[in-house]
Amino acid sequence: MGAEEVGTDGDGVWVVVPTYQEADNIADLISRVRRELSAARILVVDDASPDGTAAIVEEMSARDGRVGVLCRAGKQGLGAAYRAGFRQAMDEGASICVQMDADLSHDPVYLRELVSAVRLGADASIGSRYVPGGDCVNWPYLRRFLSRWGNRYAAGMLGLAVNDSTSGFRAYSSDALRRMDFEGVTAEGYGFQVEMTHRLVRCRGRIVEIPIVFADRVRGESKLSHHIIGEAFRLVTALAWKDWRRGRRRKS
Repeated sequence: MGAEEVGTDGDGVWVVVPTYQEADNIADLISRVRRELSAARILVVDDASPDGTAAIVEEMSARDGRVGVLCRAGKQGLGAAYRAGFRQAMDEGASICVQMDADLSHDPVYLRELVSAVRLGADASIGSRYVPGGDCVNWPYLRRFLSRWGNRYAAGMLGLAVNDSTSGFRAYSSDALRRMDFEGVTAEGYGFQVEMTHRLVRCRGRIVEIPIVFADRVRGESKLSHHIIGEAFRLVTALAWKDWRRGRRRKS
């Protein structure tokens, strides 16, 4: 069955895009998403970007009613942005929620395949850099090393049969988001992606990994920091400890 046959034009799909200081990229991203998913709703969740990101989206929204912006009072974090975006999308009837970055590192050309996988029965599809056909380009060695081994650490500690649990390019069925209680996720940054993956695996969700080529941003500044990396490693360790304690209680 081809992509067109399963309705990947975007009907029932919401694409949620958190932003902070993405005025250089956001119009290009929205236009490219629209080319791939002609009927999708695009929701930008902006954390009071001082560069006018939200104003650009509002101008586009005046021309395209399927584009919207959720403005928040300040910089509240990636995980909080996704929780707010998913909540609004589901309240307004979304059947599939897509998440992606605004910096063009996530190529919208993969959107149809991600959405198609969920329409065909997956609870979530992940755009994966670490399956055959996937790759990262323009990344320094240290960042590539930390990402690759961070994913291996998460998979080993948490028993995740997922190669790229830190990927932020994903599609979820709304049913799966409800089942995993996404609003209870508290982590931010990479930790948010890992905790979402962990929750879905624990509620027996079916995850499909779609190979993507991830390209580092060309315009703007990266939001990656040592704090975000440290948070992810601490989170994995904490989740593994909780899993171990639950296992001990079940055996006792």
